Amino acid sequence: MSLSSVLAALEATPFATAIREGSYLFPWIESVHVLAIVLVVGVVFVMDLRLIGVTAGGQGINRLLKDSTPLVWAAFVVAAVTGFLLFSSSATTYAANPAFRLKLVALAAAGLNMALFHRVSLKGAEAWDNLVKPPAQARLAGAISMACWVAVVASGRWIGFLA
Repeated sequence: MSLSSVLAALEATPFATAIREGSYLFPWIESVHVLAIVLVVGVVFVMDLRLIGVTAGGQGINRLLKDSTPLVWAAFVVAAVTGFLLFSSSATTYAANPAFRLKLVALAAAGLNMALFHRVSLKGAEAWDNLVKPPAQARLAGAISMACWVAVVASGRWIGFLA
């Protein structure tokens, strides 16, 4: 089974058809998707700004991550589910869209950066947790994260213009 046949089958599902052909489903789902992304990016930027040393906020990075991570993951799940629903409505068109592809690459890069940060940089965080200026590799992880999420948002915005 080819990718194009899988995408066509996804588009033909009743829920994808209802989203595509209905008057209200797509804009409602898109609104929830955008709000979830705003929440993800907003909270991630607070963490990243802390990492790059722009703001200390009187809070160590470990505490900030502990307080923020559940909210980010909940919002990310909502964004992923609503994004999948939007994608399903015109899967073959979106899959060919360069902005959509860039968004997926930027999301993957953000995820990889986060995984590397947690695996490498965060291990020694006890030593720099409350410093205003974290070490270079933590600052780099924060800057890369911000760049990835800007790319996600910008390419997501461009999807509609390149359809």
